[in-house]
Amino acid sequence: MIPETLGGLALAAGLLGLCVGSFLNVVIHRLPRMMENDWRAQCAELRGEEHAPAETLSLAQPRSRCPSCGHQITALENIPLVSYLLILRGKCSGCGTAISARYPIVEALTGLLSAYAAWHFGPTAQAAGALLLIWALVALSGIDLDTQLLPDSITLPLLWLGLAFNLWATYCDLSSAVIGAMAGYLALWSVFWLFKLATGKEGMGYGDFKLLAALGAWLGWQMLPAVILLSSVVGAAVGITLIAAARHGRNIPIPFGPYLAAAGAIALFWGQRITSTYLGMIA
Repeated sequence: MIPETLGGLALAAGLLGLCVGSFLNVVIHRLPRMMENDWRAQCAELRGEEHAPAETLSLAQPRSRCPSCGHQITALENIPLVSYLLILRGKCSGCGTAISARYPIVEALTGLLSAYAAWHFGPTAQAAGALLLIWALVALSGIDLDTQLLPDSITLPLLWLGLAFNLWATYCDLSSAVIGAMAGYLALWSVFWLFKLATGKEGMGYGDFKLLAALGAWLGWQMLPAVILLSSVVGAAVGITLIAAARHGRNIPIPFGPYLAAAGAIALFWGQRITSTYLGMIA
């Protein structure tokens, strides 16, 4: 394809990714609170009590606002990256409280990954699927870092969406996708129970099983060894670094979802090359 055409496509996807990244910040912040409200309502129902949440919360309502002073974010203050860097300069215009750098980081990361996906795959179904997968992985990573939760409302639809894309062998044939979903879940499920039987502790959450199953559904079982190896190496390196720097206690759990997500993104773009290189080295 003509480089100029790919460049225009990547630019459009990057701008779209910036806007989606802004929305993903809302998802990362609100979805765990929505889940907590649902759990409280279910517990109250089981006790035969009425439960009225303090406010009706969804991904669309109420409007975005400062968590410190309640100042509603205006349209001018909601432009991805530009508002944070040039208009607000990292502070709320209402109370002057510092705004977390996570917000522009999520926007920039989503924009860059979206642009690269469009450049890498071109105007194909693979590019469309890659955008959806990347956006879901960014949201899951942010939520897991904040709460150590990987919501079923994202992981399970992501799994089925991967199988749907591979009905037409978008990333792998359907049988590889189905086996990938089963093997992905069972791989970490087995590790979970072996670790629990050996130590009496739970080494990871069930959300990790579902996320790896979703990655298997998208990429096929052939990519699972690379995903598991990459996520384990990066996770172990980060964990050891945090412990060595005395910033993280040995008994404090480290979320594994972001490392699975990063490994899944790497496998999406370069998995075949990595696998071929590895097999060539051991052959």
